[in-house]
Amino acid sequence: MLKKNKTLFCCLLTIFLISTSCGREGLEQPYNWEERDFSLRIEEEDKRAPGFASGLCVLSPYETWDDGTVDAEAAAVFSLSDSKVIYGKNAFEQLYPASITKVMTAMIAIKYGNLEDTVTVPQEAVITEPGATLCGIQPGEKLTLEQLLYGLMLPSGNDAGAAIAVHMAGSIDGFSEMMNQEAFRIGATQTHFMNPHGLTDESHYTTAYDLYLIFNEALKLPKFREVTGTTAYTANYTNAAGETVSKEWKGGNWFLTGERETPEGLTVFGGKTGTTRAAGYCLIMATRDEEEKEYISVVLKAASRPKLYENMTEIIQKIVN
Repeated sequence: MLKKNKTLFCCLLTIFLISTSCGREGLEQPYNWEERDFSLRIEEEDKRAPGFASGLCVLSPYETWDDGTVDAEAAAVFSLSDSKVIYGKNAFEQLYPASITKVMTAMIAIKYGNLEDTVTVPQEAVITEPGATLCGIQPGEKLTLEQLLYGLMLPSGNDAGAAIAVHMAGSIDGFSEMMNQEAFRIGATQTHFMNPHGLTDESHYTTAYDLYLIFNEALKLPKFREVTGTTAYTANYTNAAGETVSKEWKGGNWFLTGERETPEGLTVFGGKTGTTRAAGYCLIMATRDEEEKEYISVVLKAASRPKLYENMTEIIQKIVN
């Protein structure tokens, strides 16, 4: 068993080093199942890798449930309760994740940070890219790491992501390395991060399947469940002049805010949206049915916000149909 585990680790490490040190020819490159198939040594009997994939949904790229009803580039539904794949379309295609990136940022902040820390907002939090979502914090202001977590996840503040990154790792690059190490640790080997917020970079990419792995890991943290299921939060903190500032942040998941009706028999209890011109409209969600079974669903690169929610509704209905 030790020899097998050592072989598995070496194979995964080799794939990780290749994927992070070699140039990529673009996101049109398909997911290389042969690499993962070899590295995990999946057994034909139950299509699971011993040890590593225990308790995880395992999906082959040769399997698809695409019936033409989902027009987003990629989508998938995974059952956490019985480790089954309910739906999959292009689940291994490398795509830009936009602000779904912040799931990893939040997970690292919760796992490795002290949420009671006082964080002074750094200059790196000044983000001027057109269309970037912000929670409105300014350099010199002081917030707790917990407050920044809500600023990151509800209004999807790229400025909050930068502040968390610099506080946790000293720099954006240093935090990105933490993100990549964590992704590798949980088996998201077709993912590479360049920043904590998801602004477009050709070397910043993931897959629907890897996002399932990341979100599944994050849901193991009670604080993450609390934050990702919150629709509104008021932060009271001080600015650079020592004056009290109060901001209310609201979430953008239409299923949680009631702007989109959830299919009968299901309850959405968490999620993260993401949108950039390159990524299109993206959403990852956590849902439970009437038997308290839990599911993760993801849609990547939908053509519009209404289409995003149409696609998500379509795939989560497959849970109860």
